[in-house]
Amino acid sequence: MKLENSHLSDEQLLLELEGEVSGREQTAIRCHLDTCWQCRTRRQEIETAIAEFTRVHQRKLDAALPPIAGSRARLQARLAEASMRPARSARFAMPGQWERVLATAAMTAAAFGLLTTYTVVSRRNRSVAETTAVFIPDSRLTPGAATLADKLAVCAQTNQKNKEVPPAVRKQVFQEYGIAGAKPEAYEVDYLVTPALGGADDLRNLWPHSYSATWNARVKDELEDRLREMVCSGNLDLTEAQREIAENWIAAYKKYFHTEQPLEEH
Repeated sequence: MKLENSHLSDEQLLLELEGEVSGREQTAIRCHLDTCWQCRTRRQEIETAIAEFTRVHQRKLDAALPPIAGSRARLQARLAEASMRPARSARFAMPGQWERVLATAAMTAAAFGLLTTYTVVSRRNRSVAETTAVFIPDSRLTPGAATLADKLAVCAQTNQKNKEVPPAVRKQVFQEYGIAGAKPEAYEVDYLVTPALGGADDLRNLWPHSYSATWNARVKDELEDRLREMVCSGNLDLTEAQREIAENWIAAYKKYFHTEQPLEEH
């Protein structure tokens, strides 16, 4: 399975999320994800879409199941509609495609009984709420924001650590990322652009960063310290540091620590 010169398809990413790949293919996919920011971002977008779908439809699934005949009729109508459209590659799916795929899957499961549907969705709901390892921000929710672009003002700050995020704001961040039921202690509500580099106290600059992922919140803390040190010593422009950490903090870590994986001491 060669992925060096291509990207993972949405089908491969979904199967990997569900734990449906194994052996050599699983190894190849994980190695590719370690080096491909675009595929990691797409994987998280798919996982976020699944979480949002589950959140919206969970209460509906807890209610009484409609008549099976009606579910089958809707499923047949959806399949007929799909057959009239030209086939599209799974790669680079249009926004909303996975929501439609998941809706179709939910109707299919409903046609064969409430128990199967509820079991599958409940498992996904628990997975999202308890084990989602968020290590890159969703750029639509967290593009990053800065208030200071002056090196002297930034370096004059005495407190170099991130400010404590108020509980109400933490709750809002978790809700926006579809993990409202997650354990708060498993995440740092992180500043994408740290205040130590002029980052803003703004919801657009906050995201839930997992402590359990390989590229976890503590690893990013080390990058923040390194970038501030370089800016204040005159070895890196402040706006460049802000841009790099906002666009791709993992790539910035690899660049400034000269490694492909987090260092053991981090």
